Amino acid sequence: MFDSRANASALLHSVFGFNAFRPGQEEIVDAVLAGENVLAVMPTGSGKSLCYQLPAIARPGLTLVVSPLIALMRDQVRALTAAGVVAGSLNSSNEPAENSRVMGLLRRRELRLLYVAPERLARPDTVEMLAESDVSMMAIDEAHCVSQWGHDFRPEYLSLGNVARQIGGRLQTLAFTATADAPTRNDIVDKLFAAPPRVFVRSFDRPNLRLAFKPKERSSRQVLAFVRSHEAESGIIYCASRRKVEELAEALKAAGVNALPYHAGLDKAVRDSNQDAFQQQDGVVMTATVAFGMGIDKPDVRFVCHADLPANVEAYYQEIGRAGRDGLAADTLTLYSLGDMQLRRLQIEQGEQPDERKRIERQRLGALLALAEAPRCRRQTLLAYFGEASQPCGNCDLCQEGVELFDGTIDAQKAMYLRRRRRPQGRRMALDFPPALSHRPDRPGPDGAWPLVGDRPGLAGPEGQGDDRAA
Repeated sequence: MFDSRANASALLHSVFGFNAFRPGQEEIVDAVLAGENVLAVMPTGSGKSLCYQLPAIARPGLTLVVSPLIALMRDQVRALTAAGVVAGSLNSSNEPAENSRVMGLLRRRELRLLYVAPERLARPDTVEMLAESDVSMMAIDEAHCVSQWGHDFRPEYLSLGNVARQIGGRLQTLAFTATADAPTRNDIVDKLFAAPPRVFVRSFDRPNLRLAFKPKERSSRQVLAFVRSHEAESGIIYCASRRKVEELAEALKAAGVNALPYHAGLDKAVRDSNQDAFQQQDGVVMTATVAFGMGIDKPDVRFVCHADLPANVEAYYQEIGRAGRDGLAADTLTLYSLGDMQLRRLQIEQGEQPDERKRIERQRLGALLALAEAPRCRRQTLLAYFGEASQPCGNCDLCQEGVELFDGTIDAQKAMYLRRRRRPQGRRMALDFPPALSHRPDRPGPDGAWPLVGDRPGLAGPEGQGDDRAA
C-alpha cells in the first residue's frame, strides 16, 4: 500500500506535475490512504479532485467517482488519460464506441477510475456490474446535492448510501463539496455514511478574488467595459437567460472580443466545440448560463462577471470560484437590479418545491440581496454567511472605494408625512403630495439621492428593463 510521504510526493509530481500539495489537501489524502471515510468541504479551486485521484492510482482496486457534471467527467478523464492513468466514464453523452471501450476495460479490471452520473448508478444493472468489478472506494462529488437544505438538491443522490453498501458492503466512501453550511453537512453525513466520517472543513476564503457588485444601468455597456479592462484574458459572463447569452456574445464579438456562447439549448457539437476552445485557447470569453463551468478546470480564468443576479449566495460563491484557480489575482463583478430580485422571487414562488423549501430559498435570496447591498467589506459579509469570521479584506469594492453615505433625515420625514396623509379611494390608495413633491421625480436630486417616489433607472421591474430584458 502506498503510504509513505516520499512516495506520495513522487506520485504527486510524476503524475500530476505538482511539487507540493495545496493547503488542506495533504491531510485529506492521508486520511483516505488510511482507509477512513471522509467528508471534505473545500472551496472551489482548492483541488478537491486530487484528494480522490491520488489515492485511486496509489493502491489497487477501482475508484468510482459519482458526479452530475458531464463536463467534469470529460475533462478529468481526458487529463488522467494524458497522464497515463486508465480512466473512463459512463454517461449519456458518450458515443456507443466509447461505452464499449469503457465496458471492456471494466471487465478486464484495468480501470483505475470510473466516472458515473448518479442516475446511471441508480440502475440495477449498473449496480450488479459494479458489484463484480473490485470497487474499493466511492468518491461523491457535489455532495451537497443529497441535502434538502442544500442549494442544489437532487433526489437521485438519496440512493447513493444504499448503493455503496450494495456494491461493496463497507465500501470506503468520500464526499466532497465546495458549499455546505452546518445543517447541510449534517444532512450529508446522515444520508451518505453508515457511521460518522472524518470531516474536513477548509476556509471559504478565496483572497485572490476581488469582489464587486454594481446596480445595473446599461448592463451590456457595463459588461463590455469590464471585459475591456481584462483585454486578451479568459473569462466567464453568466446570464439568466439563453437569449441574453447569445445577444451578449454577439455584442461582444461586434466590439472585437473573442466571445462564445454556451447554454443547454445549443447543439451538443456547438457546446463541445465552444467548451474546447475556452479550455485550450487564451483570451476566450464565454457568455453562458449556469449550465457552463461546473467541472471546468481552467486555472487561468481571470474574471467572472454576472450580468444578472445569481440565484443565491451558494451559487454566487461557486460561480465566482471558477476564476483564479491558479492562485493569481482574479476579478469578479455582479450586476443587479430590482427586476432581477423580482424575477428570482417569482421563480421561487412559482416553483414546485414544498413550502418549507421555498422558505429556505427565500432566506437564501435575502442573504444574497444583503450581500449586494452590504455596508461593510463584502468578503466579511460573504464569509459570515458560511459561519466564518474575518477582518476587512482590502480586496473588494467596498474596502477600496468605500460606501456612499447620505443623510436620509429629510426623505424619512417626507415619507412619514405621506403616510399620515394617505387616504382610501375605493380599493386603491391615493397620496397627497406636499407642495415640494407635487410631481413624480424623474431624476436624482443634487446630492445624487432619489427623492422618495419613482423607481430608479435600472431598478425597474421585469417589464421595465429596456435592452436588459430577458426572454
